[in-house]
Amino acid sequence: MLVLRDGTVVDANGTREADVAVEDGDIVAVGDAPDDPDEVIDASGQFVAPGLVDAHVHLMMDGRPDPGTIDGESETMLAYRAAANLEDALDAGVTTVRDLGAPGTLALDAADAVEADVLDGPRVLACGENVAMTGGHGHWFGREADGVPEVKKAVREQLKRGADVVKCMATGGVLTEGALTGAPELDEDELSALVDVASAKGVPTAAHAHGAAGIKNATRAGIASIEHGTFMDREAAELMAERGTYWVPTGKALFGIVEAGTEAGVPEFAVRKSEDAADSWAESFEYALDAGVPIAMGTDAGTPFNFHADAAEELELLVEHGLTPDHALAAATVNAADLLGLGDEVGVVAEGYRADLVVLDDDPTADVTAWQSPARVVADGIAVR
Repeated sequence: MLVLRDGTVVDANGTREADVAVEDGDIVAVGDAPDDPDEVIDASGQFVAPGLVDAHVHLMMDGRPDPGTIDGESETMLAYRAAANLEDALDAGVTTVRDLGAPGTLALDAADAVEADVLDGPRVLACGENVAMTGGHGHWFGREADGVPEVKKAVREQLKRGADVVKCMATGGVLTEGALTGAPELDEDELSALVDVASAKGVPTAAHAHGAAGIKNATRAGIASIEHGTFMDREAAELMAERGTYWVPTGKALFGIVEAGTEAGVPEFAVRKSEDAADSWAESFEYALDAGVPIAMGTDAGTPFNFHADAAEELELLVEHGLTPDHALAAATVNAADLLGLGDEVGVVAEGYRADLVVLDDDPTADVTAWQSPARVVADGIAVR
């Protein structure tokens, strides 16, 4: 048994003084803990919080200025990179990630490797290959498909591989040269077919969608989460709120490119598209907050200057754009867990939940930057830092 002793527990249910007892990977007590555990973490004067859930990562990407240079590298090299990124994420207090696109079975295999204790890392949920139109955004590491029959087949291929979520490209994107960031790509009929096939197996869906038209197409089709949502308008936000569609804003992906610029080696077309999108992304936040769109944290880690080790910086961006620290905590814990279908397993510090925990020096509900320097990390009941 492991006991985190004399800390202040903080999660979406509030703040309270309590010991946390952990056994066989689960939280077995929050309150008074046994006096003779096998291991003790002294958390006096510190805060015990749930581990972060990052709902949007790319394990095969490493934050290099031009992700396009990854194209052509062997899957073996990508796998080594994924292993390093998993370690970085775990060390940063991220205990669950959702990989939304990698070649072949790379991310699905990473999930199996972590579960089998071959690799140290957060729990991984993965989509396998994202579904994109021929030549569309992310086509070089996705599964190209055109028309309803091809889309259905592409989804079934991912489900056969064991995908935890089906990811698609509803619009163009920043990092694909020639793609128009907000322009619709897969149409509403194709998106509806994708949802129908995934839903038949009880598997959720996610859509890369920047433009308002693509966001509305995906939301009407029944997609569970909109990734990025850069050019969301008020109508799109209200539709998402009405349908309960999650928004995963991925601010670090956008601002990592804008702040680095071409001087750091980011392709000119990506910088230009990101600069055009920055103001619209801030407006999207206003629309989403006004409408009450549910928000889950995701970083899009791996894109330029958006490192897996820096995932907690996304929370600071969420607060800068209108969330309270309490709401940011929820976005990165209970909301993201709910989106991933793990709402009864992770996201709070409570008996029966998986022991994914971080020990912080400061109260994250008072200072959102507290997440950026975890003093200790416990993953699946094991103190890994």
